[in-house]
Amino acid sequence: GAIGVRALMGREGAINALFGTNWDFLGEARFFGVVLLEALHLYPIIYLNATASLANLDPALNESAENLGSGPWRRFFRITLPLIRPGLFAGSTIVFIWSFTELGTPLMFDYYRVTPVQIYYGLKEIESSAEPYALTVILLFCSIGFYILGRTIFGRKGYAMYSKAARASDDRPLSKLGTLVAVCSFTLITVLALLPHVGVVLTSISDVGAWYASVLPRSLTAHHFAEALGAPDAFGSIQNSLMLSLAAMLVDVVLGILIAYIVVRTRLLGRNLLDTLCMLPLAVPGLVLAFGFVAMTLRFPFGKGDPLEGVLAVLGSDPNPFPLLIIAYAVRRLPYLVRSAAAGLEQTSGELEEAAINLGASRLMAVRRVIIPLITANLIAGGLLVFSFSMLEVSDSMILAQKTSHFPITKMIFEYMNRLGDGPYIASAMGVWGMALLTVTLFGASFLLGKKLGSIFRV
Repeated sequence: GAIGVRALMGREGAINALFGTNWDFLGEARFFGVVLLEALHLYPIIYLNATASLANLDPALNESAENLGSGPWRRFFRITLPLIRPGLFAGSTIVFIWSFTELGTPLMFDYYRVTPVQIYYGLKEIESSAEPYALTVILLFCSIGFYILGRTIFGRKGYAMYSKAARASDDRPLSKLGTLVAVCSFTLITVLALLPHVGVVLTSISDVGAWYASVLPRSLTAHHFAEALGAPDAFGSIQNSLMLSLAAMLVDVVLGILIAYIVVRTRLLGRNLLDTLCMLPLAVPGLVLAFGFVAMTLRFPFGKGDPLEGVLAVLGSDPNPFPLLIIAYAVRRLPYLVRSAAAGLEQTSGELEEAAINLGASRLMAVRRVIIPLITANLIAGGLLVFSFSMLEVSDSMILAQKTSHFPITKMIFEYMNRLGDGPYIASAMGVWGMALLTVTLFGASFLLGKKLGSIFRV
């Protein structure tokens, strides 16, 4: 997205060429560029949470209030909003922490006055200075502090329904004015959200220097896509991302089934605590996790001269970050698999499993032959999300991969953006591949999970 915005809103970008102006959007207003891009990038998380919450809302409550003479705005603020507030809080928490610890977008905008970027560049002096450690601790405590503050403010008074919705609410046609407002609003949001992607696509098919001070590229080419797949460094980064993401997905599938089964099917003491701990990676910044791994490799037993020197290493002449990247990807995306598997188990009757056990099957065989086939769609949906978000993970990749041969695709995109000549165009082509992967994955997961997709993005 940041690549596309730079092409559209730069001093010699498409918008200035269209209106004949010389606005410096990304000079004096880089801060607002980062804010706008983060908002357009992350608003679907709140949308998915709100959709999931509204789907569970019992329409009988709203209808009862209407029968008693309550108006639409009063019903919204007194009934609907309090009941969906936990979902909104869950989505808002993720959006805030994601934006607060975002590394890639500020780097692409050359906006360095944010803590994540300072931590990233502080890696160069991590062995001689305590400042990067201090910044990381501040980042962690601020994230936790804002989460607790929001939990206190929005969770002071609880509202609950006696049961979930047994039927869907009746659709009501909007008035002509309401229809016009809704259509215009959705069109505006859709256009704004798609503009950065359009910028990336146009950059990827533009000849080098052909999209400068013009509304559209003056000449087109598909060479950058071939270079994005054929250049040794680019192809190597794609291979690394595929290997790391597949490994993280397999780890999460095993752990997700086990944890979801314990939480949903058993009454073990501490299962609710286990469920909460599994959701923590959504609240703890990935940048903090990655920096913690770097610090760990510099200390006993992985430090210089220690028994396990070189087994796990990020810095130095011969680093080995792959195990750490797999662990980081798996930990960061574990909540998606746990929530997907838990949703499937909640929809599957436990009596089927008990019947198999009564007929002589072991617990493990009952799970393998009965439960897993029934929740396969949920596991596929969760696995797709784990795989795609791991492929496009930024913070862990930027921090843990410091050697070109170890770069995942996101780190290689950043390196290409800093290369003169055709670098930004190849980076855009790689970005288009990433966009296509994420689009297919989200559509697939949405098809398999339906409105329960929003429950994955909850703390």
